[in-house]
Parts: sequence; structure tokens; C-alpha cells
Amino acid sequence: MANMNHSNAVKLIVATILSGCASQPVEQVVQAPTVTSKPATGLIIQPSQLYPDSYAVEPNFQNYFATTLTGTYADSFAVRNFIQHMVKKHGFSETYLNGLFSRANRLESVIRLESPAPYTGPSKPSVGSWTRYRNKFLTEAHINNGVAFWRNNADAIERASATYGVDPEYIVAIIGVETYFGKNIGKTCVFDALTTLAFDTHRREKFFTTELENFLLMTREQGYEPRQPVGSWAGAMGLGQFMPSSYRRLAVDFDNNGRCDIWQPSDAIGSVAHYFSRSGWQPNNPVAKPTSPAKDSAVIELSTYSGIEYWHVHPNFKVIKKYNNSNKYAMAVHQLAQAIKQRYD
Repeated sequence: MANMNHSNAVKLIVATILSGCASQPVEQVVQAPTVTSKPATGLIIQPSQLYPDSYAVEPNFQNYFATTLTGTYADSFAVRNFIQHMVKKHGFSETYLNGLFSRANRLESVIRLESPAPYTGPSKPSVGSWTRYRNKFLTEAHINNGVAFWRNNADAIERASATYGVDPEYIVAIIGVETYFGKNIGKTCVFDALTTLAFDTHRREKFFTTELENFLLMTREQGYEPRQPVGSWAGAMGLGQFMPSSYRRLAVDFDNNGRCDIWQPSDAIGSVAHYFSRSGWQPNNPVAKPTSPAKDSAVIELSTYSGIEYWHVHPNFKVIKKYNNSNKYAMAVHQLAQAIKQRYD
């Protein structure tokens, strides 16, 4: 026992000497338990279990604490100003955000996509624009995968339809158009994408700054490790491609497991249905019907290779457009929904 005490004492002395010789001081943080994550979900921890005392400020992830801002954005006044805004308005720790933004990456591919070079080629033909758009989504693969997705998630889809009053085929079709039923959710780090869009582009910088603010609030509220969620280059997330502000307003924990995980089918299905319900969806009501030319705001024109199609659109069509304000997008969702429903039945 004496030898054991002596050994422990020696170890303590050596550890003290080594800590005093460290070239850079390390801020003391609570060690998080080891957590096994599923990369596809984006969700890492249950904050109430790991950080019951500090969670009201932010997840206490030990890699994100620094006294100063370093890295790509070390000299960015805009980033420093944003950090102060988050500290003063939302009570974030400045050292936490310094550490987090010190690891942010500027994504050149995102800059190019948001601010493409002016198009100087030949003018694109408008004739057949609807046909070309339709052919991207009204394929045998989309219809068959939609039927399979519906069958695999029938319980959640039927329950979401009943809970929120949304026709099930339109829940399925939105997920089909947005992410090919979860097969193309995106691989871009959402934090890096939104940071790049907020501070390195100018066309929609205010919008993306607000989305970055909502993203950080989302990670705090849900206990996400902030560099883990992946999505599109524009920061849209999950099977339904929710932006962070939409996530905070409309995402639901539909499987009642304590977290809103829109990277998983059940929560994504419930969240899309909730989105439609809050936007005014009227169940079992028409969306669009073919009609004749008319000077009527409810009649839209879509260009095909064989001529113009005229459609009388109803309030539910406008609800789909709240997801994406495009007539072609809404019509693609509508027609894919009908095709999937017909084959599913």
C-alpha cells in the first residue's frame, strides 16, 4: 500500500510539471461522456443528460473554447460583430463562439454556387421548360422509390396525415422532390455553408446571417454538435430540406424519442406534414386541374414541347409554393404525388 501511495504521488508530481510546461494554456471544461453517433442523423447527444447545468448557455463541447478568434475568420470584423450579437442577445459564451468560428471553413464551392459568373452563352429556349423540369422528377425511379418509401414508412405517413390533415401522397412527394426520398440529403457541413454564405457572399447575406443565428440557436436547443449536421450547400437540412429558421418553427419530434431528428424518416414526415398544415393545407381538396386559356389569376401556363398547358390552380397549389415559390416546382410535386398514389393503391 505504501509503494502504491508513493507511485501515485510521483505520477501527480510529473503531471503537475508537464501541465506547467504546456506551450498554450487550455481552458478547463467538463469532459463529455463518449457518445457513439450515427453520421446520417446529425444528432450527437442528449443535452439534458450531459450538461444539465450549462446547457442553458450552450452545449459544452470541449473543442470549441478559445480566448481569441483564430483561423480563416480571425480578421473578420463581421464575424466578430456577429459573435458579440449572439453573446448579448442570446447569452452565448464568447469563448465558445471564438472556438467554434476558429474552426469554420470558407467553402469556395458555396461561393461559386451563390454568386455564379454571369452567363454569356446563347439564350436558353423557353419552349419546353416545363417538360424539361418535369422529366427530372416524373421518372419511373422516382415513382417506384416513392411507393417503396411510403410502404416502408406507412405507419408514420398515415399518422402524420391524420394528425395534421395533409394528404399522404403530398408528404411523400415533397420528400421525393427535395431529397429523392432521403437519398440526396447533401454532404456539406451546414455550419461551414452558412458561415460562408453569411460572411463571404453579398446577394443574400442578411438572409443567411439570420439562418446562421437560427442554426446556432437550434444546436443549443436540440443538443447538436454544431459541426456535425450536413445538408445542402445553402444550409437546408434533412429529408425535407428545412432551413434552420423553418426547423425551429416547424420541426417535430414525431417518434417521441426526445429529439427532432429530421435526418430520419419519421420526424421528417411529421415535420413536412406540420409545415403543410401550418401553411393552410386543405385535406381532400383539389390542387390543380387542366383548363382552357383564360385571363384569370388562378390559371397558370406551363410550356411544353407540344405547346402551352393551362392549369387552374387551387389554394393547395399555393401551399406547395410556400415550400418553393415556383409553379414548375409545385406542379412537379403535385404530379409526382398523383403518380405515386396511383401506383401505391
